[in-house]
Amino acid sequence: MAEKKDNVTSKFKDSVFCMLYRDKKNLLELYNALNNSAYTNVDDLQVTTLNGGSYMKYKDDASFLLCMSLYMFEQQSSKNPNMPLRFLHYVSDVFRELFSNSMLHRRSMIKIPVPHFVTFYNGLEKWVEDEDEIRLSDMYEIPTDNPELELKVRVININEDVHILNKCKTLRDYMTFVNKVRFKMGVEGDNVRIAVTEAMNECIDEDILVDFFEQHREEVVEVSIYDYDEEEVRRVLAEEYAQEVAQGMAQEIVEKAAKEASEKAFAEGEQSMMINQIIKKVKKSKTLETIASELEEEVADIKPIYDVVIAAAPDYNIDIIKNKLAIN
Repeated sequence: MAEKKDNVTSKFKDSVFCMLYRDKKNLLELYNALNNSAYTNVDDLQVTTLNGGSYMKYKDDASFLLCMSLYMFEQQSSKNPNMPLRFLHYVSDVFRELFSNSMLHRRSMIKIPVPHFVTFYNGLEKWVEDEDEIRLSDMYEIPTDNPELELKVRVININEDVHILNKCKTLRDYMTFVNKVRFKMGVEGDNVRIAVTEAMNECIDEDILVDFFEQHREEVVEVSIYDYDEEEVRRVLAEEYAQEVAQGMAQEIVEKAAKEASEKAFAEGEQSMMINQIIKKVKKSKTLETIASELEEEVADIKPIYDVVIAAAPDYNIDIIKNKLAIN
């Protein structure tokens, strides 16, 4: 990958997946896993990720040339049937960089690398079971049997123990890290920073991506906070829901509904996360003052939740706790 100009730029344009595959060795391993090959010379691999333009407006991408094949990878944690069009933007920019406009006017034919497009999907929303293919022609408003412009994207669901995970250790290790973060956030109720930090520590203890995490610890935390920006996710989902139920309504009403839904969803999510964290610490017999200090909250702000959690022992039913808080 091209070096980023500063940490802020990296934060908003990279992801942990993208950071991991900046390394040519990791890129080559992933290529070999996809093609059942055994290349070992990383110098044969030419990275073609662009420094600017439309390509780098998207995160989670990697692009490289090897043996006159152009591979473009993207990792997605959300369902995105528009990947063919996105990749069309990508490949156009890469070819524009590889072949200048003056070259296009030569009398002899230019030979170009064969492009391949792969999306690694690890979202929780159901999309593809194992592996599938989506095409640019699927997006055409008018169905066409023999499209004059086509682009095929191989979509691989890497949530499960699919074949490629058994052949590519870095990809398997990446998913181990992702699943640890998800468990700590979704089940244990940790915030992003704590979940990512603890997941990295566990991975290092288990000899998983040790060099990568030791070298990029702070950057991994920062880009993960951006990736797991729950407020932004809830805002987008709320806007989509409001638009669906409010078809035909005036635009200002749709925007108001989306804003209200977003604010409510975010508030509920924040409360659930705080309740889960307090429950975990109460189970460890920590005092109110200690909990407030560890969570960097004021004692007076979390005391109402703490009191209800204490009263809910030993079951700590989160629905009952939330109902009591709502009544209070």
